[in-house]
Amino acid sequence: MTSTLIHRTARQHQQIFFSILRNSSSSASSQTASRWKRLAYQISGGLLTAGAVGYAWAYSQAVHASGNKAHLVPLPWSFNGPFDSLDHASVRRGFEVYKQVCAACHSMKFLAYRHLVGVTHTEAEVKAIAAQDQITDGPDDQGNMFQRPGKLTDYMPSPYPNDKAAKAGNGGALPPDLSLITLGREDGCNYIFNLLTGYQDQPAGVKGEPGLHYNPYFSGGWIAMAKQLYDDQIEYSDGTKATESQLAKDVTEFLKWSAERDHDDRKKLAIKAVLIFVPLVVLSYHWKRVKWASLKSRKIAFYRPKPKND
Repeated sequence: MTSTLIHRTARQHQQIFFSILRNSSSSASSQTASRWKRLAYQISGGLLTAGAVGYAWAYSQAVHASGNKAHLVPLPWSFNGPFDSLDHASVRRGFEVYKQVCAACHSMKFLAYRHLVGVTHTEAEVKAIAAQDQITDGPDDQGNMFQRPGKLTDYMPSPYPNDKAAKAGNGGALPPDLSLITLGREDGCNYIFNLLTGYQDQPAGVKGEPGLHYNPYFSGGWIAMAKQLYDDQIEYSDGTKATESQLAKDVTEFLKWSAERDHDDRKKLAIKAVLIFVPLVVLSYHWKRVKWASLKSRKIAFYRPKPKND
């Protein structure tokens, strides 16, 4: 009787052992299969996403290729790098180009004289520049508007009192405000430079409307603004030779600064953020490895309790 019980118990233990082996092998194979299936889904999703992005990019290039203006020539601007600043000497010269050439038609209603202090000019220089302009102010005690010399707190005066006067003085075309022009045009800096230096004689067989000028970098090819920049058109205060390309480069850099006056400060802040957060990321990763090492490296084993001897 005792030998029969022992034999039955041994057989039961053997069956339990083989069932555990079968279950463990089947669970391991199912986990492997699910892992490969998940990997296949991830690869398929990545390929589909890459294909969709590639198709969208190719389609956008095809749309640009079929546009009605010439492709812009990209230029190596000094501020293109992630940690590169504006050329403030160029910004100062660009302000001179704006005052002597562009200000006759274009306004900069979001730029005040005080913004130039410490960037392109000293405070005394800016006060002298502002005093040269007449600003409409008032009303006075009699209720009349009057003209006075400009101050640091004034904004750049517009060459026209209103939009209708601007259109009347430019053949029906409204000169755009230049305060944010580099942000308001696609690839703004390259667009402005190519536009200012891109005037050409109209091709043979191409007819335009009277009063328009041919420029392949303008949408449609015809623009109301005539060519504005020429060699030695002005004299720079720092003695730089005023070639056409130099004038266009300087005024473009000035317009870039006027649209993004926080450009240099933003990049300085980015440098500080990199210097602070990179060590913090390294320390955080090390702290995470230390804290989770005991949890990820431990092994939990469950053993079947031994049967009690009868």
